[in-house]
Amino acid sequence: MKSTELEETNSIIQIDSEIMGGTPCFRGTRVPIQNLFDFLEADEPLSEFLDAFPTVSRKQAVSVIRIAEKSIIEMAV
Repeated sequence: MKSTELEETNSIIQIDSEIMGGTPCFRGTRVPIQNLFDFLEADEPLSEFLDAFPTVSRKQAVSVIRIAEKSIIEMAV
């Protein structure tokens, strides 16, 4: 992962033992990243996730999906 990608990831995702026991969360919230993937796996639209977790911005959610996409592609290469 390039330093700019790492900075982007760190600006969106926080891992802090004081917040949700260190579970990766959307920065500035107590919403675990896993919740986004749980919604998507349940075939729920992104808009439903955003309605359920109003502290997460659309930009944050889309950025997490893009980070996951890049990680999968890098692993496959």
